[in-house]
Amino acid sequence: MEVKRIEIMDTTLRDGEQTSSVSFSASEKLTIAKLLLEELKVDRIEIASARVSEGELQAVKDVTAWAKESNYLNAVEVLTFVDKGISINWMLEAGAKVQNLLTKGSLNHLTHQLKKTPDQHFTEIKENILQATEHGIETNIYLEDWSNGMRNSKAYVFEFLEFLATQPVKRVMLPDTLGVLTPEESFNFVKEIKDKYPSLHFDFHAHNDYDLGVANVMAGLKAGADGLHLTINGMGERAGNAPMASTIAVINDFMPEVKIGVNETFLYTISKLIETFSGFMIPANKPVVGANVFTQTAGIHADGDNKNNLYFSDLMPERFGRTRKYALGKSSGKANIQKNLQELGLQLDGEDLKKVTQRIIELGDKKQVVTKEDLPYIISDVLDRSYEEKVKVNAYVLTHAMGLKPTTTVSLTINDEVFEENAHGDGQFDAFMNAIKNVFKKKQLKLPKLVDYAVRIPPGSNSDALCETIITWKSAEKEFKTRGLDSDQTVSAIKATEKMMNIVVS
Repeated sequence: MEVKRIEIMDTTLRDGEQTSSVSFSASEKLTIAKLLLEELKVDRIEIASARVSEGELQAVKDVTAWAKESNYLNAVEVLTFVDKGISINWMLEAGAKVQNLLTKGSLNHLTHQLKKTPDQHFTEIKENILQATEHGIETNIYLEDWSNGMRNSKAYVFEFLEFLATQPVKRVMLPDTLGVLTPEESFNFVKEIKDKYPSLHFDFHAHNDYDLGVANVMAGLKAGADGLHLTINGMGERAGNAPMASTIAVINDFMPEVKIGVNETFLYTISKLIETFSGFMIPANKPVVGANVFTQTAGIHADGDNKNNLYFSDLMPERFGRTRKYALGKSSGKANIQKNLQELGLQLDGEDLKKVTQRIIELGDKKQVVTKEDLPYIISDVLDRSYEEKVKVNAYVLTHAMGLKPTTTVSLTINDEVFEENAHGDGQFDAFMNAIKNVFKKKQLKLPKLVDYAVRIPPGSNSDALCETIITWKSAEKEFKTRGLDSDQTVSAIKATEKMMNIVVS
């Protein structure tokens, strides 16, 4: 089988920056450009549009200065326009050596936007290419709206290509500008063009408006495309461009006839960096780079992974510098928990594992996902129950209103006898404790003194993390601690107090 080397051009810094509300600073552009070429190892990068702003000019100057020093200058490209040499002069000032000249790939655009004939357009393009060549600038040509051109004015597209075949153009770039193509059309259109002009280099530039970007890229490659335009995280106008990570994974796994030079182990790192710089958040379920894509939630999946990796595929997280995770929540089974315990170096016997599983399911009903970091806290909470349950907090109402003292109404069962009390306090937990004191007075029981109250969350957890409250109590006989665990701090303290009452009530 003949293997074909395909060029990958990243256009995150140009087309990707057209994502609504996204703008990279000059220093961010330089950092990203370096990483794309040196670490991700794409073949080319498109970094800006000519004439946009002074800030854009400075950004391009910074990138080209570094690229010249590092021998990457011919891999740095700028979008230019048929504008009587204005873009060429801008490029000369910026130090760029490769222009991606935007031209009209459909008769509809040419007629209604430029209001010119094909001959007029071709003449101006020829003058631009000549001027670029005189200044040592290489030319690639974008056929804007090419996809609709092939649908509605194919004769014009082929007339244009016939003209371009006579010009010193390095690449002809075929954009599905509005993201309207189907995979079948992508294949047929690219093949028809490649069959007629086999010596020309054609790049395929897919957009994702129907979520067909990756499928269209596959079809374009099968039809003979020589290069692809992609963006990190699928950034770009409207629904964005074909995403880099998914496309690279698809090529590596399903297209052995295609060879690329991209370093897939760096995809996740660059993805997270672009997310940070752009503020354009990666959906949790985005393939390859999303937070959830290598996380098993259902217990049956974790069980299958323990039994000959039944739920593994070639899309292994380690390929992208990631690891497989097993979520803990109401869908978890013992297998999920065992996987997480293995990572923490912990072991539980069958009965304790059953108790922890049940507790995680209960917590999962209130909190969507319990993290691995929460697990030691849950274990501590569950296994810290070496007492007979004689006291139960049945229900409570905690109120805290501006200008009024916090109040609590609590229902408590002690040895099958139910009590209900209301009390004020300096805070919600203080009010709860005052209500409990009232109950204990009725029963002629004495509460131990609260001597320390500590709250902590698992390291690395978020604002919705489980919260562990550790309370130290002192009675006449001893000093002891109880723990409570919940996603609400006050509730975790109440749970710690319930444990205390079970210890002191005989």
